[in-house]
Amino acid sequence: MKHKIAVLVSVLFMVLTMTACGSGEPASAPSVADKDKAAVQEKLNKTESKSETTAVKADENSAESEAVTEAVTDTADTKTEPETDGTNILVAYFSRADENYNVGTIDKGNTQIVAEFIASEVGADSFHIETVTPYPADYDECCDVAKQEQADKARPEIQGGVENMEQYDIVFLGYPIWWGDIPMAVYTFMDTYDLSDKVVIPFNTHEGSGESGTYSAIANYIPDAQVLDGMPIQGKTAQEFNSDTQQSVREWLDGLGF
Repeated sequence: MKHKIAVLVSVLFMVLTMTACGSGEPASAPSVADKDKAAVQEKLNKTESKSETTAVKADENSAESEAVTEAVTDTADTKTEPETDGTNILVAYFSRADENYNVGTIDKGNTQIVAEFIASEVGADSFHIETVTPYPADYDECCDVAKQEQADKARPEIQGGVENMEQYDIVFLGYPIWWGDIPMAVYTFMDTYDLSDKVVIPFNTHEGSGESGTYSAIANYIPDAQVLDGMPIQGKTAQEFNSDTQQSVREWLDGLGF
């Protein structure tokens, strides 16, 4: 009898494991803590205040410019457009295309699909964290490189850079889970830029491991930033990114106050 029970438990465990890792699961928007929404609203209000001040100054400059023009010429058709500081939101993400687990060979990485949707929804600037030395296109070879980088605590060099990082008050930080951790290139990004006093909102793709403790790892790595709880999405779900998934991400963003 005990043997039969043990067999049944073993079979049930195998079925649950295969279900978790095998197929895309519907994304569900996580609940947002009041403190997280308050942190986002504080930064958004700060930007609105800056934009209003800038617009007032621009209007004053425009009026002065028009007055000078009228004094010099008989026409006053030329108007000075207000200058703005731009968005205070950045979506920085690491994402890899080519051969991926559970989705085959893809043209656009799972995380990039989610990142582009977030950037579009909140009106943010984007920065794709890409390494100078590309990762192998083959999935197994890429896994080997990533595992060695993790063992070495490597900081692979990344291409390009973010101009005027100081203008961003809110940074969405996206990545896939590699060997239960953040890809080492994301650590390079966090080492490169001062994220102090910024609200950092992580999001990630995975294949059954959820966020794998990376949200708290980010908070420990950049303690002077305010790191919120993020949103994990299974890779296959992200790759398909149907209307249900889009709605869940939209609800998550709504919960944060965007």
